[in-house]
Amino acid sequence: MDINVQELKQKLDSKEEFVFIDVRENHEYEEFNLGAKLIPLGEIMNVISDLEQHKEEEIVVHCRSGQRSGMAQQILTEAGFKNVRNLIGGVLEWKQVFPN
Repeated sequence: MDINVQELKQKLDSKEEFVFIDVRENHEYEEFNLGAKLIPLGEIMNVISDLEQHKEEEIVVHCRSGQRSGMAQQILTEAGFKNVRNLIGGVLEWKQVFPN
């Protein structure tokens, strides 16, 4: 199941509880981030055990365009995570819809 930037902004603004993961690389994160925990896609398999406690919780993953986070979504779903949502359009879409 995916999430769009408007839904995500609403969740962030209302301080909803969910696990928020950015799967981009360090330099991308340093340039601009939405406040998610940085776990680059290449490291996601190494930290699955660290995320086990969140298997039943909502997890939102994002990247630059939605492609890498889509892969992360698939990896986590296949590992048994129940509610992993991919941010459609990623940071590019976020910056377009919310330019400030």
